[in-house]
Amino acid sequence: MDASDKIIVTAEEDARSPKLSEKKEEHEPIARTVTATTISSSSSSSSDASAVQNDTAMSRAPTQRDDAGNLERHATAMSRIQTQRSQHSGTVGASVKSRQSRKPLPAFGAGKAYPPPLPEREEYVVEFDGVDDPLHAQNWTLKKKIFTAAILGFTTLTSAFGSSIFSAATRVVAHQFGVGITVGVLGTSFYVLGFATGPIFWAPLSELSGRRLPLVVASFGFSIFNIGVASGKDLQTILICRFFSGFFGACPLTCVAAVFSDMFNNRTRGMAITIFSATVFTGPLLAPFIGGFITMSHLGWRWTEWIVAIMGFTAFFLNFFFLSESYPPEILVGKAKELRRRTKNWGIHAKQEEIEVDFRELLEKNFSRPIRMLISEPIVLLLSIYMAFIYGLLYLFLTAYPLVFQGVHHMNLGVGGLPFFGMIIGQLIAGLVIFIRQPAYQKKLAANNDVPIPEWRLPEIIAGGIFFAIGIFWFGWTGYKEDIHWIVPTLSGLFIGFGLMSIFLQALNYLVDAYLMFAASAIAANTFLRSLCGAAFPLFAQQMFNGMGIEYASTLLGCIAVLLIPVPVWFLFKGAAIRERSKFAPTPKPLAVTV
Repeated sequence: MDASDKIIVTAEEDARSPKLSEKKEEHEPIARTVTATTISSSSSSSSDASAVQNDTAMSRAPTQRDDAGNLERHATAMSRIQTQRSQHSGTVGASVKSRQSRKPLPAFGAGKAYPPPLPEREEYVVEFDGVDDPLHAQNWTLKKKIFTAAILGFTTLTSAFGSSIFSAATRVVAHQFGVGITVGVLGTSFYVLGFATGPIFWAPLSELSGRRLPLVVASFGFSIFNIGVASGKDLQTILICRFFSGFFGACPLTCVAAVFSDMFNNRTRGMAITIFSATVFTGPLLAPFIGGFITMSHLGWRWTEWIVAIMGFTAFFLNFFFLSESYPPEILVGKAKELRRRTKNWGIHAKQEEIEVDFRELLEKNFSRPIRMLISEPIVLLLSIYMAFIYGLLYLFLTAYPLVFQGVHHMNLGVGGLPFFGMIIGQLIAGLVIFIRQPAYQKKLAANNDVPIPEWRLPEIIAGGIFFAIGIFWFGWTGYKEDIHWIVPTLSGLFIGFGLMSIFLQALNYLVDAYLMFAASAIAANTFLRSLCGAAFPLFAQQMFNGMGIEYASTLLGCIAVLLIPVPVWFLFKGAAIRERSKFAPTPKPLAVTV
């Protein structure tokens, strides 16, 4: 091995050494000294700027350090730095183990020897300029945050809206193409199946390229495939386009909550994600009556998809022109690009630019690890089953409600969709209750040094489970007879909607609090299982309710809901002990669990 080979080997070892500690960092707090670095660029003196511009060689001057003492004492700065490093170590491709090669290094070229190694790499990594850096999404103005949240709320609502509007046209489509009702329901099931597979692609892309690019691309693809559904000349074209509409529509469901996490801190993030969850669940319930009125009109069923395509292109326009990047590592990539261009110092870079995409790691984080967690972690498995059940029922009700209100009470397609507002109001009440409880949660969080105890999320899940089961029994035993006024089964939606939102939102928060660094994998496992149930449940709803009767089919579902109520109760008392034995839950042992 000659001198040049030794230099390169040493550089490779130096490059790999930070990654060797990633596994440890995922389970332990960051202990090393953290400093903020700034690059002398536009703030430099005019003479320094001229020197940079006139110097044809690339500058290797080390970056200047700010006073580290104040930063180390600032809790917000430390939290953000730890979050950024956690994001980096958790990003697909951050540890490129499979790319280590034993092949001999190629010649440098043109007869040149290998250059000497660069100075300490960390000196050239850009950082945010303190806790008040306006580039950081949490420091955006309130006006910008609200505007961004509104754009993303509309994008998410469009995606969720598109999932169920087709259900109003199921019978018409089935009749037009000469197939059975079950085959017609595939138009809804294929879309939700796209929801199950989409996050496999969109989640790692949002980690590697930021939030804006996936949302812009997905909004465009979503709109194009909805045009395909609207103009499809045969059933197979319609079903295939519905699947890809769901695949692209899964991006907002995957990325928007992450954008809210970028913009809001621990104390306000819960309320922001509550609003996001409301759009996810109200969208499918707003669509049926709108789709029913459109299908009944002279416009016909195809306009249910033209409307969604128009909404999709509106979301694409808003995202393309007005959505700013919120992902901190990607913001720093943009900052590094500007500094490289203006200082001519090619060594300046962001931590995110050190990442190389690794297929093996992608498979592990998006397939292997979620499946292993689903199988080996009782918390992930049981909560995923619970959430899959309620999510499946959300789409099963797209068939059950028409059977009650159109079949038993003889309402038309449009009016028959209005009783869904009972569930919508129930969901809004659940969101309001969570808002009201937020100050008490923040007090407990502050008293525990801002360390969340996952079991604090469980009371809402327990209460929601009880209301959800009561609502299902209420719906079935008041909806099967025309003699009972239609308002009675409609009001059952208040309990069903309240339970659905309470269970889903707080169970999601429980998974995030319990698994921290591995929360993305836990949610990926959860998303996959519940989306499969959301796709499957509508397929047997017609046969189930017609064969067993509305009252007995609802009784069966209500009994399953009752059997699932003890799941969060068990976690309330045993959750901490279960997490202590877990390989994926690096949470501290709580002194006491208060609710």
